[in-house]
Amino acid sequence: MKNLGVSAHWLRYTTLTWVERNFGYAIAAGYAGHVPVSNRAGNTLTYVAATPAEIATALTGEPHPLAIAEPQ
Repeated sequence: MKNLGVSAHWLRYTTLTWVERNFGYAIAAGYAGHVPVSNRAGNTLTYVAATPAEIATALTGEPHPLAIAEPQ
């Protein structure tokens, strides 16, 4: 795939960009594993973060059976 200019980094970057554009910053950061909900960092992340259940629901369109449901 190197002949095509495609690397693991390029795939990750492209995927995360798509997730961010379609589902928002918090979902993309959570999907990437950049911000565990219990350890938020940065100004924006002080206010927004996606839970594993929110990430699974955003990407699949339905609650993921392995995601822990959170109280409403």
